[in-house]
Amino acid sequence: MKAFSYERASDPAAAVASAARRPDARFIAGGTNLLDLMKLQIEAPAHLIDVNGLGLDMIEDSADGGLRIGALVRNADLAAHPRVRRDYALLSRALLAGASAQLRNRATTAGNLLQRTRCPYFYDPQQACNKRLPGSGCAAIGGYNRSLAVIGASPHCIATHPSDMAVAMRALDAQVETLRGDGRTRRIALDALYRAPGDTPHLETVLERGELITAVVLPPPLRGQHVYHKVRDRASYAFALVSVGVVLGEEGGLRVALGGVAPKPWRVEAAEQGPRDARRIAARLLDGAAPTEQNAFKLALVERTLGAVLAQERG
Repeated sequence: MKAFSYERASDPAAAVASAARRPDARFIAGGTNLLDLMKLQIEAPAHLIDVNGLGLDMIEDSADGGLRIGALVRNADLAAHPRVRRDYALLSRALLAGASAQLRNRATTAGNLLQRTRCPYFYDPQQACNKRLPGSGCAAIGGYNRSLAVIGASPHCIATHPSDMAVAMRALDAQVETLRGDGRTRRIALDALYRAPGDTPHLETVLERGELITAVVLPPPLRGQHVYHKVRDRASYAFALVSVGVVLGEEGGLRVALGGVAPKPWRVEAAEQGPRDARRIAARLLDGAAPTEQNAFKLALVERTLGAVLAQERG
């Protein structure tokens, strides 16, 4: 690990002001992803800004009946919160499907959304990776890519986004609140937060340099059955080959988001209109898919997993 300087920010304004002064700075909270990347020298920030003391760790009801989740709420606390378990059960179930209990005790809401891909070529400095070193190529294309993206990727990157929580947040129409370096705030729909890889896969979000996520906001809940089904190579501490987050609304509404198949949580709202038929919905969700020979099985796996979820409603 390379040498770096460190400071503890006293409030959100101080944190973003410090980051604005230091283009080589990174925010750190739980550190469950960033520290690993620093140890491997995949990321080498010269300055770390500790944001744990900013007071962004509350879960609060919003005036419209929704929920406001502070950026520093730990994943374990969020999954166990009574309001989340009652009204946003999809979120609780997705969180409990991710990582280990120890990591959930440290990982934060904002950090979970911003974690970086677990593509093996990204983690290997000896391999070409446009996400790690722009312009170097993508060794995953033509390499071992069984776990990688089948849709939403580009000729420059086929990495997937690893977050289970983000899949649930996408199905629940989450938005993120941020504070910019100049003191302005903004709210970004979760889908708009993530950039398509295009020819710049190293640019993963629309956040500006020094912009800090302060909260995630959920709208009033969609009542009904919430299901998160994650398919992986082993039963624990593994990232999804395919995950399906579904809300089966009591009055006919349907929400479907996928994980493990794209560079971001994948949802196509048009697929949610019409009969609740797994084949039809999967075909619409995966329209335009470009799988490799090794990961083409994911197309059938999405349909079968979605079918199993929809069967729970009929059961």
